[in-house]
Amino acid sequence: MNAPATLPLPPSLYADTAVAPTPAPPLDGDKNVSVAIIGGGFTGLSTALHLTEQGVDTVVLEAQQPGWGASGNNGGQVNPGLKHDPDQIEADFGTELGGRMIAFSYGTTNYTFDLIRRYQIPCEARQNGTLRAAYNEASAAGIENTAKQCIRRGMPIKLLNREQMREITGTDRYLCAMLDNRGGDLHPLSYARGLARAAIAAGAAVHGETAALSLSRAGAGWRIETPRGTVRAEKVLLATNGFTGDLWPGLRRSIVPVFSSIAATAPLSEEVARTIMPTRSVLYESGHITVYYRIDQHNRLLMGGRGPMRWINKPADVAYLMRYAERLWPQIKGVSWTHGWNSRLAITPDHYPHVHEPAENLLISLGCNGRGVALSTAMGAQLARRLIGGKNAEIDMPITGIKPMALHAFWPIGVTAAVVAGRVRDRLGT
Repeated sequence: MNAPATLPLPPSLYADTAVAPTPAPPLDGDKNVSVAIIGGGFTGLSTALHLTEQGVDTVVLEAQQPGWGASGNNGGQVNPGLKHDPDQIEADFGTELGGRMIAFSYGTTNYTFDLIRRYQIPCEARQNGTLRAAYNEASAAGIENTAKQCIRRGMPIKLLNREQMREITGTDRYLCAMLDNRGGDLHPLSYARGLARAAIAAGAAVHGETAALSLSRAGAGWRIETPRGTVRAEKVLLATNGFTGDLWPGLRRSIVPVFSSIAATAPLSEEVARTIMPTRSVLYESGHITVYYRIDQHNRLLMGGRGPMRWINKPADVAYLMRYAERLWPQIKGVSWTHGWNSRLAITPDHYPHVHEPAENLLISLGCNGRGVALSTAMGAQLARRLIGGKNAEIDMPITGIKPMALHAFWPIGVTAAVVAGRVRDRLGT
């Protein structure tokens, strides 16, 4: 099997402004470790950090460089919770496990910001809140219902009306929103590089440009072939998310790798920047097709959403995001849009994160469904606990079987059709 080509970072704002990476040279030679992690995004790096903190010999194998994928190229929003409402989670998994899932997922943002402070990771982190906003009656009813469920469970949630939303966003687009002050934002590529640096400092080996070409049994453990060496590990974590291949049967066909796109402006003038998201909360819209945005620490506006199901490299590739921004804030007409980029994230059919244990000493985690910054960070501690303690170590997410999807080869057509249909439904308010 040939190794995938080493690729440059997507031409993003983050690539131009991130902190310098810590060297992660390719693996050159053979290595024996307790745990091998395949995938150098937030999930893999956080798990490596939590393992090495507890004295576990760990190696991370990344086909490109740490943070190259969606971890280093997302919207930079640090959002709490899961896709589904708390009542639905408990209905799906019961009050005991469901309750743990709710407490864990809504606590992931505090966990992430605490970790950033603990390791002094320079990544422009701000805990200024997350807004989940509605612009039609259908989504407004859904948000009000979600807010009530969260408040009933004692969460620090506020429901904002239209007037309050106008003040907090600078646009009259929204009917209401749910504000969770535990959310916030950061520079995702700087954060990924900071996680890698912390893991290496704790004792982990992190190898970029080291694709895992095959995974096979070796006694009670595992053997991983890479282009220039072999890793033998007692245990393995697969954390490849939107770039999942065929290392394990059926895994690639259990998720849909969806492109999410972002366009960024040049720094706005202080006068204009004061009129847009003045509290610097981040916002994502509640709709069939999500648009999300924030103002960064340098007064740049970053607009994100579903774009082409292919790689892009310029703002014009997602012109609809720029037009939408001008609709929200007419005062930005004529500003310079400097970057447009995207990456692939993993969507699961049920919109829950998927954790699998298909074989002894093999753990798989993927499918954050757009909440990856906080969720995958906090999952690192959960996965480390399971890898160390085995089946007796309970975690706060269900461990399920792999369920490949039928007609998976047609996912680009299906996603494109779903995006078009979702936009129509959002316009109609259905």
